[in-house]
Amino acid sequence: MHKAKELRDMSDEHLQLTLKDAQKGLFRLQVQSQTERLDAPSELLKSRRSIARIKTVQRERALKAERAEG
Repeated sequence: MHKAKELRDMSDEHLQLTLKDAQKGLFRLQVQSQTERLDAPSELLKSRRSIARIKTVQRERALKAERAEG
């Protein structure tokens, strides 16, 4: 799991790749939770929070760029 500071230090491309990986991981966990027992059910929550952090950083950057233009 990445911390917000680590995410803010990443480039836009690297952040996008990290988001895709996190979403794939969440999907795998969801499928696994439906078909069999998860070893650590808390991983679902951690994965969702990680995705939310990434999207928050992306939104912050978008708003910053928008303010710079306007």
